Amino acid sequence: MSGHSKWSSIKHQKGVADVKRGQLFTKLAREIIVAVREGGSNPEANFRLRLAVQKARDSNMPLDNIERAIKKGSGTAEGAALVEMILEGYGPNGAAILVHALTDNRNRTIQEIRNVFSRGGGSLGESGSVAWLFDSKGLIRTETNNLNTDELTLQAIDAGAEDVSIEKGYAEIFTRPDQLEMVKRALERGKIPVASAELAMIPKTPLQLEEKAALQTLKLLHKLEELDEIQSVSSNVDFSDAILEEFQAQV
Repeated sequence: MSGHSKWSSIKHQKGVADVKRGQLFTKLAREIIVAVREGGSNPEANFRLRLAVQKARDSNMPLDNIERAIKKGSGTAEGAALVEMILEGYGPNGAAILVHALTDNRNRTIQEIRNVFSRGGGSLGESGSVAWLFDSKGLIRTETNNLNTDELTLQAIDAGAEDVSIEKGYAEIFTRPDQLEMVKRALERGKIPVASAELAMIPKTPLQLEEKAALQTLKLLHKLEELDEIQSVSSNVDFSDAILEEFQAQV
């Protein structure tokens, strides 16, 4: 898994998501609503909902907001019907990009995403054009301050993780999708502080880009994530720490 795109990890680690708190809560609420409609309002019986609620709590979303979203999803509160979409496209120099959207207006959202791709030097692709370049994995992040990374790696592998990537100040632990919760709980029992746990699309073969193209791609990813209906964006580009720091200085 090493060498995959670190963009979302860096944002989580350094807090550079650059979205307004209200917009973030809207995205989190939409995920909760769709999770409830897909698997019911009982978190104990709905893994996707448990993940969504935990992510909302990690982001300091008020409990009232979480409960309101669950009620909307279960039909006990009014709310627009949401459609879930995975769109695929290409960034500058052939970067593969997956966009996960939840929207109440499919055509509007597709057009907005198409416009961002076009302005960013990329293009929206057909269904299946880049999805095959990614694997669905469980992704657990933990800060490594004051932790022995060798021991962390052993604990994670013993708990059922497939791979561990040690980065500067944090670690990424990869699991099979159906093993994510089991590994997370095992780490927590082992006193490993889990910063986040989610299902993520991980590129099979990371792409290396020269500096200009890498910065163009980061700008495109950033613009996509600024759209209200976008839940997450995945790329197959392996961004170096230097490129990420340069981009952060620009935004």
